[in-house]
Amino acid sequence: FPLNERINRVVMWVNQNFLLDEEISADTELDIRLMALRTGTALFIQMVPGTMTIRCEDIDLVGGIIQALAGSLNIENLTSTAIYPAFIAELKDVLVKVDEYHNVRQKLTAEMADHSNLIRSLVVRAEDARLMNDMNSMKQSYLKLYDLNRDLINGYNIRCNNHTELLSCLKIVNQAIQKAGRLRVGRPKTNVVTACRNAIKQNDVEKLFKIIECGSV
Repeated sequence: FPLNERINRVVMWVNQNFLLDEEISADTELDIRLMALRTGTALFIQMVPGTMTIRCEDIDLVGGIIQALAGSLNIENLTSTAIYPAFIAELKDVLVKVDEYHNVRQKLTAEMADHSNLIRSLVVRAEDARLMNDMNSMKQSYLKLYDLNRDLINGYNIRCNNHTELLSCLKIVNQAIQKAGRLRVGRPKTNVVTACRNAIKQNDVEKLFKIIECGSV
């Protein structure tokens, strides 16, 4: 990402915010290799005048570093290019599940509506049979009502479980969008979050991935 700061200021920030065996120094180019203590993930921070590169598989860690760097150097707006194929692959799998849960939900809703209409018809039929003293027809109607009611309860339980799973997946998607936003600062961060949500509303997965990677389409 572009960073119009003097390298010695970034070096000072690194010395103040990372556990180092000894303080580093650099005038024209920065290239350090670190390791995240919590996860053991390798972290590379490189900088030449005008450009900084952070290499790390942990997108949360990189987001935290960018936010801390921007806060320390008073950077109001910062955009970046983020290459995270594993992150994108996981998000793609979650979005596939979201579509599946939506389809199941629509199917279950339609089935419940059909069952509700049939139940009303059977109730009327059973009441007519009772008034006509046709006990056999009334019994048959109530047996069908019992079966339909059981199906409705089973369908409701499936729908509840489906809804829970759908909310869980949507939460993961929202967290992914927030992670993508934290790779930027200020207006670019807001723009990425807004654009990602619009892409999801439009069901444009490729557009979503492009925004996460480049910050815009």
